[in-house]
Amino acid sequence: MTTTIAVPLPSVAEHQLLKLNNRTAKVGVIGLGYVGLPLSLLFSEAGFVVQGFDIDAKKVSSLSEGRSYIQRIPHTDIQVAAERGFSATKDFSVISDQDVIILCVPTPLTEHREPDLSFIEKTAQAIAPHLRVGQLVILESTTYPGTTEEILIPILNRGSRIGLHARESDKDVSDNVFYVAFSPEREDPGNNTVARRDIPKVVGGHEPIAGQLAGALYENIFGRVVKVSTTQAAEMTKLLENIYRCVNIALVNELKLLSLRMGIDIWEVIDAAATKPFGFQPFYPGPGLGGHCIPIDPFYLSWKAREWDFHTKFIELAGEINEGMPRHVLQSVSEALNRRCKSLSGSKILVLGIAYKKDIDDLRESPSLQIIELLQQEQAKVDYNDPYFPTVGRGRHYNLGMKNTSLDTIGDYDCVVIVTDHSDYDYEAIVEGANLVVDTRNATKGINSPKIVRC
Repeated sequence: MTTTIAVPLPSVAEHQLLKLNNRTAKVGVIGLGYVGLPLSLLFSEAGFVVQGFDIDAKKVSSLSEGRSYIQRIPHTDIQVAAERGFSATKDFSVISDQDVIILCVPTPLTEHREPDLSFIEKTAQAIAPHLRVGQLVILESTTYPGTTEEILIPILNRGSRIGLHARESDKDVSDNVFYVAFSPEREDPGNNTVARRDIPKVVGGHEPIAGQLAGALYENIFGRVVKVSTTQAAEMTKLLENIYRCVNIALVNELKLLSLRMGIDIWEVIDAAATKPFGFQPFYPGPGLGGHCIPIDPFYLSWKAREWDFHTKFIELAGEINEGMPRHVLQSVSEALNRRCKSLSGSKILVLGIAYKKDIDDLRESPSLQIIELLQQEQAKVDYNDPYFPTVGRGRHYNLGMKNTSLDTIGDYDCVVIVTDHSDYDYEAIVEGANLVVDTRNATKGINSPKIVRC
């Protein structure tokens, strides 16, 4: 952590800081998804007037009608925020009314596993003409180190209609400036053990004043703000956090594959190792990685590393192991059916859980989607059950067009594959009613049945 010394502020920054400290600043949040909407509600709870922006008309309409589209956010939270002044719009021209603009837009991968920054670029192009003096622009989208400096700021500078530019340094005495910072999101859907405001907030400014303003903003809603020296340091912090998880998950996934051959219960081993009070943190194997960050972030850094003639072998190996897990599930299902003299082709398969992790309504990069497609490619007849998704239609990387199937007919399936271990499921009843269960999550721990194949 870098200790930031407060720098003398120009009058425009002083005015901005005063508004941030007394919570009269208007906050605009662009991208009202799993990051942007919870963040908007935090600012609203703290007394800020919040304007949400999204290009999805359905989201804007839902919020305008006081309805939430994220399972863990109740409708009442939206309605209370609206009473405090929160609203949503597709009209980017009202960007000029905001004192702070926070970008929470997607940063997926292309088909070639390279960073897709089109959402950042298009958003920057949309807001640039409406920027005014003294505004604070913060990028929260996960990305590679250098994105704020190399992509976001040049677009904002070029697009300003009135000749504004991002303040560059202490020597920049121009009045025609806006301020830019990066602060990585740290959302963890489904985690109810840590309040959102208790998660420390990392902030890095393009220059010292931007860092000071961004820190002052987030201190209003987070219990602790951690200031780092640059936007690149803040961007790298987010990647380190998620690559750490990716690498450790890859390690236990590889150990699981070995343990299966050796007849050892890897979950028992991990639980035993976790009793060590130092030097060990438990990670658990699964059918593949899901969510926006962990399956994607390593590729962002690996791609950027090539610019520096550096090959991230360790990170890329972890990515390969994790990416191979859905095919391991496919092979396990096929072998389990073969042992019962059945072919995967033509078999009826029920996939339990399609969210990327338990007890959430989030499909982003879920391994379930790939597993379903792999099963279908082998001519299996696939249905799914997930209490959080009545239907699954089309996404950036899938087009399933499926409807949720009742568990009442579980006995009609040749195999049930547990991919997401939702707490709602009665696993004893599932095992009892099913003909065959392939368990990728150790959800059936403690249940002894010849029907269960743990993979």
